[in-house]
Amino acid sequence: MQHIALIEDDERLASLIETFLKQNGYQVSCIQDGGSAAQFILDKKPDLILLDINLPNQDGFSICRQVRQAYSQPILFLTAKDSDYDHVSGLELGADDYIIKPIEPHVLLARIHNAFRRCQPKISSHNQKLVFGQLTIEKNSRLVALAGQSIELTTHEFELLWLLASRAGEVQSREFVHQQMIGREYDGLDRSVDVRVSRLRKKLNDNLKKPYRIITIWGKGYMFSATAWESDSQ
Repeated sequence: MQHIALIEDDERLASLIETFLKQNGYQVSCIQDGGSAAQFILDKKPDLILLDINLPNQDGFSICRQVRQAYSQPILFLTAKDSDYDHVSGLELGADDYIIKPIEPHVLLARIHNAFRRCQPKISSHNQKLVFGQLTIEKNSRLVALAGQSIELTTHEFELLWLLASRAGEVQSREFVHQQMIGREYDGLDRSVDVRVSRLRKKLNDNLKKPYRIITIWGKGYMFSATAWESDSQ
């Protein structure tokens, strides 16, 4: 039975979500005080976290920042906030999804299922490896090296890199990348993919003002350059 930590100070909402998730086969722990949430996560290591932003004693952003390095499972922000700034801030901290309240229970369940699917290891019978100049990407081991230096990527960052690099030189539409990475159709507003591309560029020493390794083709999407990896800088 997968364990979900629900960190939400609205008692009525927390009770409704807890009951619904338990009816669908999950073990649920409810935490209402932000001050004790991070320690609970690090001690219990739940399989997924539903994390409100506005919490007493410590907000959701701070909790995510505190545990993200030691906690690799999905974190889904569950909040009434609907600003672009909050959405981007949550994703930059390493959140896997951002759910706006109120949300229909079966939609919440679908987002949870999707988050679990995304974090499952993918097994391949072939040792797939891509090499572009000084960049090496190994799919099975999820190792990435640039100019002999190992690059630490999150699971989502590696999946995005592999998605683009395995189609090097081809423009991938924003809609396609969003569907592959997020698991649902692009609604024209979600900034999730933009944020992940930006974080990936930074780790791969791309020029953030004028990217030349992962290129934005305006009005079309993104393209991974196969020829921009001969040196570690430009």
